[in-house]
Amino acid sequence: MFKDHFSSHAAAYAAYRPAYPPELAAWLAATAPASDEALDVGCGSGQLALLLAEYFRRVVATDPSAQQIASATPHPRVDYRVAPAEASGLPDASADLLTAAQAAHWFDLPAFFEEARRLLRPGGVVALISYAGMEHRGPIEPIVERFRLETLKDYWPPERAMVENGYADIVLPFTPIAAPDFAIELSWPLAAMIGYLDTWSAVRAMEKRIGRGPFDDAIAEITAAWGDPDAHRTIRWPLTILAGRAA
Repeated sequence: MFKDHFSSHAAAYAAYRPAYPPELAAWLAATAPASDEALDVGCGSGQLALLLAEYFRRVVATDPSAQQIASATPHPRVDYRVAPAEASGLPDASADLLTAAQAAHWFDLPAFFEEARRLLRPGGVVALISYAGMEHRGPIEPIVERFRLETLKDYWPPERAMVENGYADIVLPFTPIAAPDFAIELSWPLAAMIGYLDTWSAVRAMEKRIGRGPFDDAIAEITAAWGDPDAHRTIRWPLTILAGRAA
């Protein structure tokens, strides 16, 4: 069993979750000891796996949600599978790179790290990637952040705290690797922002308890501040990367 916060909105997740910067995949590939096989766990609908496929002969992308896997974008070098991060089903010492993007906080981390030790080849790299708040660049981000941190504060799953503190409480049992500063940066119209906010696990929890009223109020405020709904605004999320190398 897994804590399933996203299957009910898998199609929206695929449509609206931000894509990672190509430079991140290039750095991960350059840091890995070889480019034979990468494993992306908790892959969702394949946002990072698709980028890794540009650098690795084969990418196995797993998620415990069958709905997420069904919504993933196909790629000839990406092998999507329904499987938990803690039990990939892959052979021992088969992966040059193991990634988890915006996912590790949902894992049974001790079991996941045991699986990582089993899977990684000598010198193989594990990277846990996450992002929390948007950089304040205009009138929209403060509204979104107030909604995220105040309106939704009682609805985020407890695991979300690991994201908010930049994975500072996760002790990676591998030789640390310093990562460059990366960020997701996208140009979005209003509809993309609304779609993204509606994928949040806390919004699902709030819906179940009190309905969508607070979400609709926040969207009304964002809409008023946005102006022309077709106008694109640059949205930026700094990334946290916790990376290490196997012996």
